[in-house]
Amino acid sequence: MRVDLITIFPEYFAPLKLSLFGKAQESGLVEVEIHDLRKFTQDKHKTVDDAPYGGGPGMVMSPVVWGEAIDSVLKNAPGKPLLVVPTPSGRVFNQEMAIKLASFDHLVFINGRYEGIDSRVVEHYQQSGEFSEVLEISIGDYVLAGGEVASLVILEATSRLINGVLGNEDSVSDDSFAPGSMQNLLEGPIFTRPASWRGLEVPEVLSSGDHAKIAQWQKDEAIKRTSKFRPDLKA
Repeated sequence: MRVDLITIFPEYFAPLKLSLFGKAQESGLVEVEIHDLRKFTQDKHKTVDDAPYGGGPGMVMSPVVWGEAIDSVLKNAPGKPLLVVPTPSGRVFNQEMAIKLASFDHLVFINGRYEGIDSRVVEHYQQSGEFSEVLEISIGDYVLAGGEVASLVILEATSRLINGVLGNEDSVSDDSFAPGSMQNLLEGPIFTRPASWRGLEVPEVLSSGDHAKIAQWQKDEAIKRTSKFRPDLKA
């Protein structure tokens, strides 16, 4: 997979060199390029924003500079990538969406700041046909200072679904929200050695060797946890 990220803070993406995502790049499973939006400005102050039409607080990011930056990425694209626009006004991100993103060979993320990116940018690229799809994505019902953190979250969830990224591919099928018989349940409690720690014991059933009983216990605990923390998932 190829990933292009456009931002005014390239340093924000240093964590992509770490952990599984970093290893995926080292092994050639993922290729990342980070683009500084200010390099596409036309004035000596490297201005990327302006006052909003209609008044109101804050500044809006210019469609002119964003158009130049996105077009530059498209010039080197072998096909039609998917454009990801992190925004609190987008569709809420979930595991199903992560699976969809993981199926693409090329993702382009545009990371807004201030009050956001001029809405004509999304409208233009939805109409131009240069992207296979344009997705406006929210990672939750709250507002961040910019799209970079949201992009990191989306990439973390998506990259682990790419074949070869995880050491044990079965880990994906056991995740909360993973497709399957328990897809609407949160993952239940998990344990490792020692069997006893600070007066707390690992449930006996997990050491029983009875796989049917273990599976039933895991399902029952998942139902309990989902009922407690996310009753909406069982609706």
